[in-house]
Formats: sequence, structure tokens, C-alpha cells
Amino acid sequence: MSIHRTITVAQGKGGVGKTSLVSNIGGLTAAAGNRVLILDLDQQGNVARDLGYPPDTGDDLLTALITAAPLPVLRNVRDRLDVVPGGPALGDVAAVMASRAQRGGEDLADILEAKLGAIADDYDLILIDTPPGDRIIVTAALTVSRAVIIPTRPDEASIDGVTRIAERFLDVRERNPSLRLAGVVLFAIASRTTRLERDVRASLAQVLGDAAPVFTTRIRHLDSAAADARRRGLLVHELEAAAIDDRAARISALRSGTTPTGGLYARDASGLATDYENIARELLTRVAEIEQEVSVAS
Repeated sequence: MSIHRTITVAQGKGGVGKTSLVSNIGGLTAAAGNRVLILDLDQQGNVARDLGYPPDTGDDLLTALITAAPLPVLRNVRDRLDVVPGGPALGDVAAVMASRAQRGGEDLADILEAKLGAIADDYDLILIDTPPGDRIIVTAALTVSRAVIIPTRPDEASIDGVTRIAERFLDVRERNPSLRLAGVVLFAIASRTTRLERDVRASLAQVLGDAAPVFTTRIRHLDSAAADARRRGLLVHELEAAAIDDRAARISALRSGTTPTGGLYARDASGLATDYENIARELLTRVAEIEQEVSVAS
């Protein structure tokens, strides 16, 4: 049932970098020359903040999920990057699907398979962003996906969230045996906290065993760059160009005797940009391995 090159990013806890991972990997993969689709299934719709398009109500997506209407694809948010926007209306999905199930209708996984399957050949990679607490949406996304990525912060609550997604993964495997755990991404671990990182990796090994690798790349903690990115609607690698313009504007203001305003909080986001570039590279390698593995198994 899984759709080739479709990856769900999921976590049982919010605030762990899930949407940032989707947006930045999507943008970098598109910038490398691939056609990419992001499907935002989160009612918060925060992909809009990351990519700088107007916030959406989610009404068109909800309509597409309950009628014959196609997915509302927002074209070329970046070159070769399309988005299906999420929004608050997706909070009604659970109730709608429960009512449909009582009438013997298709479940959300069947609907997603049909809708995404109709356009999947147009893309080299499909990334699905999911809400942390919505079992129906997460289960449906996993059911149509080839792999899942689980981001986590180093706190115990986040690691508990990994456990919840791992359990859901095992449940979905009965319906989608092609589903694989692509790996776990460590978020917000400072560069010098090697002992903490080692302990987190050990905890994850206890939770997952050999079921999934922990990606080598970790995403460092840089709140200023995260704030800049969402305030400007820019991806992290795009902040470098913005920083150059920001410095020029600041110098110009100082020369004219005025106070610089509205500048970036982060003076240098290059390290964080490199982290995302490396994780995107690791993911694409892992996706190719998974596709080969599934092909051989079938």
C-alpha cells in the first residue's frame, strides 16, 4: 500500500523540530534539482511559516479528503517544491472519519493512497508532516509511506514520544509491510554535550533496539536562527543571503546616523545550515537504500 519515495515525519510529542525538518529537507532537496511535494497534515499549518506563504485554513485539504476533489497543491513555493497546505480545519478529520467508518466508507489511509497515488509520479520525494497527538492522521500517513523519520530532543518526554511512534509503526506494518524506519534525528543538542548525546543514543537503542538507525547528523540548538527563519519565511540555508543584506542595511543605517531596525537575531546560521544539508544528504541515501530493499523484498 505504500507509495514510493514517500516519507512521513512523526513524533508523539510536539516541539521537537518535526516541521522544521520537513521544510528544510524539502527545500534543500528541491534546490538540488529534485521535484518535491510537502503534504502538511498538521492543523497548525506551520509549514506556511517556514516557507513564507500565507497561512491556510486547511478547508481545501479537508474537502479533498472527503470528496472527489484533488489535493489542493500550491505550486512552486520554491523552484521544484510544491506544498499541500494544512490548517485548523484538519482538526475535524477525526470526527469526519469516525462518521464515515460508521457508514462503512473508506478510511483515511485509503483516501490518502488514492489522492497521493494520483500525483506521486510527478515527484522524486514526498514528505508528510503530521500532528503529534492525532492517531488517525499519523496512522494513515504511515500506512501510505515507504518510511518514517522520528525527530527527538534529548529530554525524557521526547524519547517517550519516540516510543509511541515506534509502537504505532509496528501496528501499521501489518497493513503496510513495506514501511521502514528510516531513522531518528537528534535535535537541539549543543555541540559540546557529547556525554548527553551518548546517553540519548543509548536510551534510543533501548527503545528501538536494532530497528532503526540514529542519523549521524544532529541538528544543533540555535533559537535565534529558528526565530529568524519563521519571522522571515525563509529556510535556514536561505538565511545566509538574508544575513548579507541585513549587514549591508545595518552599515547603511549607521552611516546615516539612524538606528538599525528589524535585523536578524542570528549573526551566523551557517553551522545550522550545514546540519540540515548533511541530514538531507543522509536521508536521500537512506531513501535509496529503502527503495532497493523494498524492491528486492517484493
